Parts: sequence; structure tokens; C-alpha cells
Amino acid sequence: QKLRILNQSLKDDFTIRRPRIAVLGLNPHAGDSGLLGTEEIDIIKPALEMAKEEGIMAFGPFPADGLFATDGYKKFDAILAMYHDQGLTPFKALSFSTGVNFTAGLPFVRTSPDHGTAYEITGQGIAEEQSLLSAIYMAIDIYNSRKTNAELKANPLKSVDPGTLSSDE
Repeated sequence: QKLRILNQSLKDDFTIRRPRIAVLGLNPHAGDSGLLGTEEIDIIKPALEMAKEEGIMAFGPFPADGLFATDGYKKFDAILAMYHDQGLTPFKALSFSTGVNFTAGLPFVRTSPDHGTAYEITGQGIAEEQSLLSAIYMAIDIYNSRKTNAELKANPLKSVDPGTLSSDE
């Protein structure tokens, strides 16, 4: 379900026609062929096969440390993590001052600065605004993408059976 939501969000919100999604494993080293857990074999790989049958380009499961340490993440449009810290820790390490947290699958656009509220520095005049600006700009871009996609889907051309057309038309 999360994979479907992410795939559709990448299409609708970021106008990526054929998103490439990396899926992280749950266990260390993505289970190491069952040695460190079987969730990758029993749950994640079958889910990836189902996704492939639905036309979703999802790959994995990948060990999180290896995917991020080798820049493998750069080959994908999105990374689906199995739990919060598995995805957020490397994301914050890579893009703390400009990163944007986006919640996919909502009927409204929700973005926030990656660093959170930063209450501990409120009123000190030391906060950097770049992450907040990035979140605002991303929200505007996503809103515009959704609006454009909705307009395009609202009045599609009718399907015509080619066999019913004649050369006189």
C-alpha cells in the first residue's frame, strides 16, 4: 500500500512519469539471505514482485547503510524506508539545511523543514531560513503539479475504435 501511494505521489506531485523507487530492507544487511531475519524473503520481496506486476518500478530490498554510503540512492527518485529513523537519519545527514519533509498520499499538501520546529533557537536570531523556504517552495510546486494534473485528467479525449474510422472522415 505505501509503495502504491509513493509511486502515485511521485507521478502526481512531482510529475515523474516512471518513478524508480528503492525499497530498504527491514533487517541489518537486508536480512543477509535469511541469516539476520526473513522479512525480506517472506514479505518485502513478494511485495516488490506484486508491485512489478502493477507496473511500479520498485527495486530492493537494499541494506540502508550500503545504499546511502555508496551514493546508490542517487539512482532513484525516492527511497521507501521500513521505519522512521532508517530513512530520516541519512536524509538529514545529507540535506539538513535544505531538506524538506513531505507527507505523500494526503488530499492536501503538507511540507515542513527537515530540521523540525527548532524551538531551542527561537528568538535568538541564529536560525537559517533556507529549509523553511525550501518547504514553502516545494509546497507551491506540488500544489501546481496537482492542479495541472487534475486539469489534464478532467477532460480527456474520448477513445475511438480505429476500426470504426473510415478514410472519408
